[in-house]
Amino acid sequence: MELPQSRNLDPPISANARKNSPCLKRKLPVGTFFKLNSPPQFKENEMKELPNPTFALSPLSLPRGLLHRSHSHLHDSVQAPVPKAERGGLVVSWARHSDEVRQAQRLRFKVFVEEMGARLDTTSPGHDIDLFDNYCEHLLVRDEATKEVVGTYRLLTPAQARRVGSTYSDLEFDLTRLRSLRERMVELGRSCVHPDYRHGGVIMALWGALAEFMVRNKLDTMIGCASIPMLHNGIVSGDVAASIWQQLKNSHLAPIEYHVHPRLALPVDQLESSLAVDPPALIKGYLRLGAKVLGAPAWDPDFNTADLPMMMRIHDLPPRYRKHFLGS
Repeated sequence: MELPQSRNLDPPISANARKNSPCLKRKLPVGTFFKLNSPPQFKENEMKELPNPTFALSPLSLPRGLLHRSHSHLHDSVQAPVPKAERGGLVVSWARHSDEVRQAQRLRFKVFVEEMGARLDTTSPGHDIDLFDNYCEHLLVRDEATKEVVGTYRLLTPAQARRVGSTYSDLEFDLTRLRSLRERMVELGRSCVHPDYRHGGVIMALWGALAEFMVRNKLDTMIGCASIPMLHNGIVSGDVAASIWQQLKNSHLAPIEYHVHPRLALPVDQLESSLAVDPPALIKGYLRLGAKVLGAPAWDPDFNTADLPMMMRIHDLPPRYRKHFLGS
């Protein structure tokens, strides 16, 4: 969920705790909330083992059709995942060292800052880094020929969400009504694809690995913030986002027991919401997978986007996608 991040069990951080927390403050305009401090600057040649994965990762070399087979030992010793070759010269793998995470962060900076105009504070020029990165699993798609990272997601598992104390989505939305789901809920985030590879193959490779991860680790719910750019034809406007929200509110809204509320709401009632526009391709893809919108969009001024809260559940996958991703 531009799509892709979850906290488990504990109630959302109180407003007072956020106010006094140096790591959860976020620089927004007056009337808004927090700022994420970036980790210390790194050395590019440093090969530091990350404190993840928290769950055993399945071997990504499994051919399609085997992903549905049961795995009885959730906490088996972790083996380095075998990269999985996809058609079209793409290889899917999980980042195991900090230098691999840096490659994903450079791609994120290229897409979010250079292409979409995000305004990010970072101690490492050319990298999109925030406090959640060290707690997340990072999924990578590489061009097999060049070894360049051309697509990425990050996943925040329930255990790691407890460690960091929040999800990224908690900073943008009040997720109180999702409390009962957190034990088996993964947050997806920071999803992006290199401009030269937006032909569908990269995102399908990412989704296939995500589905396998969820089944392997007995998780069933994915949430995240799906972004709608505010910059259109050189003009910053929320009209497109308001119009997309109006469409999806009528067609893909989740049941009320899962509704969430933005902390900094996009003022949709003050915007033109009758434009005939399509949602971004990634959001349309999520909807085809059975995803639901959890509420009205939040405004993220740092990333220059309107963020829709979305949720996908494994049991809501349409039959043809279950067969494609899970082999069942």
